[in-house]
Formats: sequence, structure tokens, C-alpha cells
Amino acid sequence: MSKIEKQAITKRYQKIALFGYIGLLILMPTWLLGLSPREGYSTGFVIGLYIVPLLLPLKGIIQDKPYTYAWANFIVIIYFLHGFTSLWVAQNEMVFVLLELLFASCMFIGCTYYARYRGQELGLKIRKLKEELAEEKAAFEDKE
Repeated sequence: MSKIEKQAITKRYQKIALFGYIGLLILMPTWLLGLSPREGYSTGFVIGLYIVPLLLPLKGIIQDKPYTYAWANFIVIIYFLHGFTSLWVAQNEMVFVLLELLFASCMFIGCTYYARYRGQELGLKIRKLKEELAEEKAAFEDKE
């Protein structure tokens, strides 16, 4: 992507994010399709709901795009919800539930801070709403 070298803290958060991401990529199909298939749900439904969302950020993660790491957090919320729900309803699968929550937590924390630190290194900025509104107001006033 870029020739700007990553700082140690950035590399650390990327490793944490990848640990969580790859862990979920391995755990979810293994658990939900292999070790403990869901009764009453089709294989296609399980794949579509629990596996396909994990594949959406794959290209950006491979290409090392900080923005992809940032929006991947929206996807990881699915696994938090599933994990916390499963704490109550699937107590006989507690090991898998705890692994899911561990991987989701690592992915969330790693992606959040990797996107932040790498974005700073690359000079990327998310503009503040206040700045956007000021520009729109100025543009509108110039038309009058």
C-alpha cells in the first residue's frame, strides 16, 4: 500500500486484529457447520449469516487498508451479538461461545486502534462534522 513504515504499536494492533479476524474465520464454519450444526437452519442460511459477513473485509485487509479495518468493526458487532446471546441459550457450547467472544474482542480492539494509528501515520483524517457544516454554510452564503 504505502512505503511509510509502521510503528511498533501499529504492528501490534494489526496482529491483534488479524488474530481475531482469522480466529473468527476458522471458528465460525468449524463450529456452526462442522462440530455443532444448527438444527432447523439450512446450511446456506448459516453461511450467509455467519460466514459471508467475515469475507466482506477480506480484500481490504489483505491490501492493508486502514479504512477497511475501521468499517470491519460494524461487521464484528454481529459476532458480539451472537456470542452474548449464546451465553444464555447455548451453555453446552460454552468453549465455542467464549472463543467467539475472545476473537470478536480482539478483532474489535485491534481494528479500532490499527485504523487509528495507521491512519495517523499515513496522514489520513476523518473530517469533523463541524468543519463540513462550516464549508456548506459558506458555500450557501456565497450563492446569495
